[in-house]
Amino acid sequence: MKKIEDYIRTIPNFPEEGIMFRDITTVLQDAEGLKLAIDSMKALVESAECDVIVGAESRGFIFGAPIAYALGKPFVPVRKKGKLPWETISESYALEYGTAEIEIHTDAIKPGQKVVIIDDLIATGGTIAAAINLVERLGAEVTKAVFLLELKGLNGRERLKCPVDVVVSYEGI
Repeated sequence: MKKIEDYIRTIPNFPEEGIMFRDITTVLQDAEGLKLAIDSMKALVESAECDVIVGAESRGFIFGAPIAYALGKPFVPVRKKGKLPWETISESYALEYGTAEIEIHTDAIKPGQKVVIIDDLIATGGTIAAAINLVERLGAEVTKAVFLLELKGLNGRERLKCPVDVVVSYEGI
């Protein structure tokens, strides 16, 4: 039986020298790999108190929506600024070169709800730290963040104010 690691392609020196890029497109394009990834992440969510699944744009949608469906939970997207059509709140966060901003609909999550955030990768943690802030500003609580991959050398989980679960951890960056 294959493990998730068997489906992940590693590309040395991309996008720059010294980086070992972990490519999940090879997981997505294989039916068994995709099922294993979603089932593995779903198993990590099942133990959490959860009323709502939040997915971060864009790969958080790929994993978050089917997990929400399988668990009978609503799915809420956190999107890049300007992509949501209704009233939103936004949160800026630092990138390696500049800043980015994400948004959530103001009526997407109710005060007191328990939220699990899903994304494909935790690296520096900036996007998910911003998503946690958005959820908290709506009066809800993030009970867990779940990722397919973690790049441990970037210490992203240290930035998050919630428990973190991952399917696969890689040392380094």
